[in-house]
Amino acid sequence: MSAHALQRHAVSTALPAMRLVAGKKPSADDIYPRLFDAILEQRIAPASRFTEEGLGEIFGVSRSVIRRVLAKLSHQQVIILRPNQRAQVATPDTRQTRQILEARRMTESMVVQLACAQATPTQVRQLRELIARERECIERDQRAPAIRLSGEFHLQLAAIAGNAPLAQFLNSLVPLTSLIIAQYESQAYSCCTWQEHMAITDAVERRDADHAVNLMTQHLNHLAHRLAH
Repeated sequence: MSAHALQRHAVSTALPAMRLVAGKKPSADDIYPRLFDAILEQRIAPASRFTEEGLGEIFGVSRSVIRRVLAKLSHQQVIILRPNQRAQVATPDTRQTRQILEARRMTESMVVQLACAQATPTQVRQLRELIARERECIERDQRAPAIRLSGEFHLQLAAIAGNAPLAQFLNSLVPLTSLIIAQYESQAYSCCTWQEHMAITDAVERRDADHAVNLMTQHLNHLAHRLAH
């Protein structure tokens, strides 16, 4: 078997085909979390490369659908796309990790302040539902979905804040942070993360901006500490 065929087989093994529901092909939104989870679980190794054609066959969709998923992951810096080359999973280094977390601390302090002023009861309930899903994944030892859902909590807070540029900026940092956690965190994914998210949500619901900012800063500091050891 050729090197290309072996590599394609490895990706196919890592990503079993999605079952069709009522004959409907999966959309880019369906495929994105599965592919991201596979990357986080390192079922697609950091140095591996994969093609639009191969992924399209695995998921039973056109190359254009896969192209949209890869474009999103590329925008989030999870994968690297170069002209005339296959996609490659990113491998952030220590310096890049430090800079990402510094940028997040500054940005998310403002995000959580705005969220305290803007959050509706429905939005708070949605945050709690997201945390419940994160907690369930942790309890089931589903590490990759838990990491991804943890990141989605931060992105949902940014959406609640109502500042599109801040939300777009975080969308380029949070998924990459999830990749760094999956690749480098020395300990098992911390079960206290969902509790910290819940405390932040409680503060947002009370519109206690000062406390929410302090909690968010502590939360990101804890993450930086875990990644440093």
